[in-house]
Amino acid sequence: MKSISTKKLTMIAMFMALTTVATMVIQIPIPATKGYLNVGDTVVIASALLMGKMAGGLVGGIGSALADLLSGYGYYAPITLVVKGLEGFVAGLLHEKTRLSFVLCGLAGGVVMAVGYLLAEGFILYNFPTAIASFVPNLIQGIAGALLADILYPVLNRAMSEKGAA
Repeated sequence: MKSISTKKLTMIAMFMALTTVATMVIQIPIPATKGYLNVGDTVVIASALLMGKMAGGLVGGIGSALADLLSGYGYYAPITLVVKGLEGFVAGLLHEKTRLSFVLCGLAGGVVMAVGYLLAEGFILYNFPTAIASFVPNLIQGIAGALLADILYPVLNRAMSEKGAA
């Protein structure tokens, strides 16, 4: 089993908290599904690019699910744990294993998130016509998160490198 440094564990916890806050600060309701759009994906994707697939998965899953619990969307939390965890994992995995640009890694994570919610809402919460109503907003959220993370990543990477936090 690979050990994790105290610094990296602290950074993961910090990004989980930032994901929770970013998800809760701006919430744009989607009436058709009773869900909401948010900017938490930016932090999820940036953390995945900075610290890799496992950190991205943990930050995405736990940070986003915690936001659901604290925002009164507890019924979404188990789905969010998996879907947002996969979003961060995929973005981090692609960044680690390919030469794709940061934004393409983030976009892939965003597409995984949108498809994950489509499937979960279609099979578990609602039906597919209702789930399809949230697909485009979720896709837009994923795209926006990837684009914003592409801007945020170099700044955070430079700051972490200068401080020796990575």
